[in-house]
Amino acid sequence: MRLAFSKPVLDHPSLVLNRSWVAIHVTTVRRALCLVYSDAALVVETEHLQTFDFDGWCDWNRSTTGRWVQTPGFRVAAPEVIQLQCYNKVPAYDAPFTRRNLFERDAFTCQYCGKHVGGERMSIDHVTPRSKGGKTNWQNCVLACVRCNSAKGDRTLREAGLRLLNEPRPPRWTPYLNIKHSEQLESWAKFTASHRAAKG
Repeated sequence: MRLAFSKPVLDHPSLVLNRSWVAIHVTTVRRALCLVYSDAALVVETEHLQTFDFDGWCDWNRSTTGRWVQTPGFRVAAPEVIQLQCYNKVPAYDAPFTRRNLFERDAFTCQYCGKHVGGERMSIDHVTPRSKGGKTNWQNCVLACVRCNSAKGDRTLREAGLRLLNEPRPPRWTPYLNIKHSEQLESWAKFTASHRAAKG
């Protein structure tokens, strides 16, 4: 998969796993290569989940995304995922409540009918309407398609006869939200899918 990044390859994103293969952060290719070169991390080949140190990665030298870092003497594939050698914690991180983060939490899916649509056809619904004291926060806001939001109107779930697919709550895993959805690599899915499921 080739992504149309406008920035230099060294500034492209690379997913960081802890020692237990849990995704904890997104860094740049530049930082990822520095960590691998200093033996603080290994590159993860995402198809077969092989790991490589710096020399091994340079020898293997394949790219599934067409992202390459060119040096005076050779070129090396930009790592999509790296695994830290020693760090095994999951850092605490409170995701700020923003429109973009809400779309990520709810996976661009209406929380009433389950329809998956683009952002321009999705709206934010206050589960308890603001007119009835509802707040704008993780626990009271969900994505809703225009049709469901219009049907619910200024009513509570009970009044509208609706049920939510998932209980709204703050995301449990959030570091990857630092990056635009369109710039996340397909190869990250096997490391982030479980976290997306946990958020529901």
